[in-house]
Amino acid sequence: MKKIPVIAMLLFSSAIFAQGIITGKVIDPELQGGLPGANVTEVGTSNGTITDFDGNFELQVSSESGEIEISYVGYKTQTIPFSLTNGSLDLGEITLETSASALGEVVITGVIDIAKNRETPVAVSTIRAETIQQKLGSQEFPEILNTTPSIYATKQGGGYGDSRVTIRGFDTRNSAVMINGIPINDMENGIVYWSNWAGLSDVAAAIQVQRGLGSSKLAVSSVGGTINIVTRSSLKKEGGFVSAGFGNDGYLKTVASYSTGLLESGLSASALFSRTAGDGYVDGTKFEGFNYFLALGYQINDANSLEFTVTGAPQWHHQRSRASSIETYLQYGEDGEPNIKYNEDWGYLNGEEYSFRKNFYHKPVLSLNWESEFSKTMTLNTSLYASFGRGGGTGEIGEINGQRQFQLPRTSNGLIRVDDIVTYNSGGLVPDFSPTVRQPIDGLYVNAGNGNPNGEDTNGITRRASMNSHNWYGIISNLGIELSETLTLDVGIDLRKYKGYHYRRVNDLLGADAYQETGNLNNPGNPLFFEEYSAGQPWWVFESIDDEEKIDYYNTAYVNWAGVFGQLEYSNGSISAFVQGSLSNQGFAREEFFNVAPPEKTDFENILGGNIKGGVNYNIDENHNVFVNAGYYSKQPLFDAVFINFSNTLNPNLQNEKVIGTEIGYGYTSSKFNANVNLYRTSWADRFASVSETFEFTNPSNPTEVTEIRGVANLLGIKQVHMGLEFDGSYRFNDYFSLRGMLSVGNWEYAGDVRAAYFNDNQEPVSNPYTGEQVDPAVLELDGIKVGDAAQLTASLGAQFNILENLSVDADYRYADNLYAAFEATDIGPEGVIELPSYGLLDAGLSYSLELDFLNNNTIDFRLNVNNVLDETYISESDTNNAVQPGDQTYEGIAVNNRVFFGFGRTWNASVRVNF
Repeated sequence: MKKIPVIAMLLFSSAIFAQGIITGKVIDPELQGGLPGANVTEVGTSNGTITDFDGNFELQVSSESGEIEISYVGYKTQTIPFSLTNGSLDLGEITLETSASALGEVVITGVIDIAKNRETPVAVSTIRAETIQQKLGSQEFPEILNTTPSIYATKQGGGYGDSRVTIRGFDTRNSAVMINGIPINDMENGIVYWSNWAGLSDVAAAIQVQRGLGSSKLAVSSVGGTINIVTRSSLKKEGGFVSAGFGNDGYLKTVASYSTGLLESGLSASALFSRTAGDGYVDGTKFEGFNYFLALGYQINDANSLEFTVTGAPQWHHQRSRASSIETYLQYGEDGEPNIKYNEDWGYLNGEEYSFRKNFYHKPVLSLNWESEFSKTMTLNTSLYASFGRGGGTGEIGEINGQRQFQLPRTSNGLIRVDDIVTYNSGGLVPDFSPTVRQPIDGLYVNAGNGNPNGEDTNGITRRASMNSHNWYGIISNLGIELSETLTLDVGIDLRKYKGYHYRRVNDLLGADAYQETGNLNNPGNPLFFEEYSAGQPWWVFESIDDEEKIDYYNTAYVNWAGVFGQLEYSNGSISAFVQGSLSNQGFAREEFFNVAPPEKTDFENILGGNIKGGVNYNIDENHNVFVNAGYYSKQPLFDAVFINFSNTLNPNLQNEKVIGTEIGYGYTSSKFNANVNLYRTSWADRFASVSETFEFTNPSNPTEVTEIRGVANLLGIKQVHMGLEFDGSYRFNDYFSLRGMLSVGNWEYAGDVRAAYFNDNQEPVSNPYTGEQVDPAVLELDGIKVGDAAQLTASLGAQFNILENLSVDADYRYADNLYAAFEATDIGPEGVIELPSYGLLDAGLSYSLELDFLNNNTIDFRLNVNNVLDETYISESDTNNAVQPGDQTYEGIAVNNRVFFGFGRTWNASVRVNF
């Protein structure tokens, strides 16, 4: 009881010394919204407060004049002088700069659905420009997300841009990826090929990952989540930078950028150009990529503005597209350790690196954003966009003495003998390839497809290019109406039109004179083709493909998309809630030019889908908040599930996939400690898949006679249930030392068994050629089997220590466990799915910034990154599911006949950046 008077006296004395109140709002420069949890203190006193979830603050000060200091981890501390008038002062909006110079940029907002901390009721993580610039280095773009809960990103084969990412166990076919609110998932298969977007790290102002169904108003494939990549805009403040980075295996990257800022005329511009090249960590994976970005803005008047942007990343890179067996890695390793750099897809031609797997692509995206403020309560945002993709990937086609390229004898270190293939193709003798000299046809050495159509001694091997080009146009428009101080309505449209071109062409005859095409029913007579098409840098994307000589297959895909959406949002400061609904009609059509005569285009198959979702967030006080969300999604199947077996055959079992997601979360925010905990459950049902299958039949009358039939297994009724817990948090001990960490524990399983129906290449039920009996549909026992290809348990712990104001070191340790092999349902045996060994990796970095007077007090920034500091050897994924059998050789408990990708060993990169 004696404590009460003491507390009263302290409060009374505080009131005596308080001279007034300062208010204001701290703004995040990258997302152009309030920055919660920023520290606001009166210099020279212990008076302080933190900003609320909107970035607002109210500070009692003890003097009529002085200075306040605003600080936040990752941002430059800002000191502001004040002088009170009538005991109060409103400082208005105060924008903090990120601690890396020249990154305080205004970003495009337009049609982007950016989740706000302590307001939008979804699980969200935001990676800011400073982190991307410092820590990504020579890593693949998705890898910057590896310390985010429920994210698993790998380099896959290790070629430039060949990485992949999953969210809560779902890959990009079922997770949406957007740039400034514009979807970039492939319109046919949903995949995001990161080599097409390798330059995004240079222009990204922030990456926001919304896990689960997310807050996007569009009917996008956000089963696992949504990755929003927010780029800079033309309104970036005046200035620029040049930078150079270098690293292991010949890595070299140069970047130059300049922005005008907003000119008196209302015009603004921002431009960037970069080049990246290197030999690649994996053997035989040379690469070269460029990136360009241009943003042009025009402030028409106070109510209307235009922004035009174009970005693209033309590139070529050699690949390791096929995982080798562990046995093969060991064979070409030393002292019983695997050669994790081994790549079976390349060799030397005339002393130069030559890969049978070369990817080359250019996919520029152009967009025009118009923002119009009709009134203080009504705003229209519209984005017109177009994408033109040109390029493809090479591979081998043809045979030598009945053997494909990967079956031929190799060098002692496992490389392809490309010079010997050229020798054979041009009529020379290679005894261990073929015991006889290749025979010409009418005086020409003619290559052809697989299967030796001209006989074993006449066929040869060609490097072909599988071309996958497209034209894609779209418009997204959102009308926002403030119905009241607490209620906002959004309605809009999402229209898209897509045409994809798929065919093969000859890239390199490898010493032969011509290629003979035998598979085109509309060009009979087995014509000879002499043209060799380049697989170089594909800068020009508007060239017609009509006159190209096409081999093996040729078809086009059409996808039309018409969507509408709406959202009603409520917010009163402590409670925020939303309900969203969207409908989309997807029309699919296919045109076949080779396998049917005459060429045939199907009618459009129109499929209606959509979603409804909603959520509520409650801010209990300035520190605590809770939220809950739920949604239902009727998702149209992907293109290959509409037209099956690589033909115009319409799937007779066509139906929408059903997704139900629920999520509950808790957040804590303070000046020193921030934490989030989420629980989620996602059910994904009625999925269709088609996988290759080979059938062998033995002649009852002659057991030595075996007939092989290749076909497919069409899988019906696949259902997965993904549940899990996520935690992420950070603690700032002081201005010098901070910790961050995350933990995600998932339980991702198949629910129920799956029915499989079997068809041959003619889309007919498979029958025994000797008895005529059909192969009956089968039930595959998948119930309870773990979902593969992504670690179901991930964790990380990181620290940053600011040694000096301009010198800091940081380190992150991340751990992956419960990682299972990728598999098709037809690969599951009685042992289930194999579990790969767990692993942990340590990454570290050092940053130094030097201010230069002769650069008007701008800076030179230095950065050093070392990834996998401890040089851990680990398996990042397995393409096969072969359980250990009695007598099998194993590696780390895994049968060595499994085909896997090892992750990279220790790598390093350093960069220097001059800001002006």
